[in-house]
Amino acid sequence: MAAAEKPVLSRYHERMEKAVSALKDEFSSLRTGRASAGLLDQVMVEAYGSKTPLNQVAAISVPEPRSISVNVWDKGLIVSVEKAIRNAGLGFNPVVEGTLLRVPVPPLTEERRRDMVKLAGKYAEHQKIAVRNVRREANDDLKKAEKDSVISEDELKRMEVEVQKFTDEAIKRVDESLKTKEQEIMQV
Repeated sequence: MAAAEKPVLSRYHERMEKAVSALKDEFSSLRTGRASAGLLDQVMVEAYGSKTPLNQVAAISVPEPRSISVNVWDKGLIVSVEKAIRNAGLGFNPVVEGTLLRVPVPPLTEERRRDMVKLAGKYAEHQKIAVRNVRREANDDLKKAEKDSVISEDELKRMEVEVQKFTDEAIKRVDESLKTKEQEIMQV
């Protein structure tokens, strides 16, 4: 059996940072009333017998603030791409022009904005839970290391305080990101 090793706090800090950056990725797919290529990141197209991300079968650009252009590389996939965008639950209705799809971004209604804010809150809560899970795992590892006499009781207390500091910092950044996204969504 391998000897127990001293826990490395930077690993836990890194995982908490990943949770915060994952939240930013999720937020990029939320509509704010302005067109963004990131709005179509979650769209999966039925292509070549499997589900493929839209950005792997087409070029996505934003020519105007209220529209997105999707230039499909394979003409045979145009119908699949149109269907995928229409059924993605984003409220988009693409217009086909040859191999190009124009996706007008309609302005958000007040009710739809409130739904988006709720969804943003859900995303943020999932990432807070992920951060807390990392903290719990870190504390369990620290207690095990102290029990196995790899670290002293004083080191255990000091490291637990540091893990809590990482946790508070990550949750604060999640809350700040959520507040910014809510303001962005509610801005008319």
